Amino acid sequence: MYCKMKKPLVNSIYFILFSTIVLYNCSTSVEFTPKPKGYNHIELPVHAYTDLQEKHPYSFEHSTLVKVLPDTSYLAEPHWIDLYYPKFNSNIQITYKSMGARQDVLDEHVVDAHKLTYKHDVKAHAIDEVVVKTKKGYSVTLFELQGEVPSPIQFYVTDSTRHFLRGAVYFKTATKNDSLAPVIQYMKEDVLHLIETLDFE
Repeated sequence: MYCKMKKPLVNSIYFILFSTIVLYNCSTSVEFTPKPKGYNHIELPVHAYTDLQEKHPYSFEHSTLVKVLPDTSYLAEPHWIDLYYPKFNSNIQITYKSMGARQDVLDEHVVDAHKLTYKHDVKAHAIDEVVVKTKKGYSVTLFELQGEVPSPIQFYVTDSTRHFLRGAVYFKTATKNDSLAPVIQYMKEDVLHLIETLDFE
């Protein structure tokens, strides 16, 4: 005996079948979780230091990785140098000013140092500023800049009477600073060692 199925009943069966397939697929879907932040693998040598050999009104210990080069920019003054890291394609730019025991000159250099640092404020997510003194009694202001900035570490050191030295770490690469984080940390340790061993004549 042939029984003809009514159309509404057929539609209901199709709807139930379709709903079952959809619910099954939803329940077995793969969950995606973000991967933790990773960095480029960069071989970092053990820190080793040597005395600055050039004759300047200042002295310090710098990394054995660097080549000490004269600053060749058109603004360069005597005793301006670059501590160039060929391995990282980066450098610590050192500039020096003699103050002649004038407080107004010191104030001017401090203002200029802050202006040069905060020029990066457009790209920096944050600028952390720390003020400390070295064992020799020199005043140090250290800036750490977060974000895609060409100079993530800057600092200045002064004896507050005659000498003013400013330093800035620069990277000559398009690599993002997130990827350079291990190298930035490595160079920060070199900067801190330079500051702690710095002496003025």
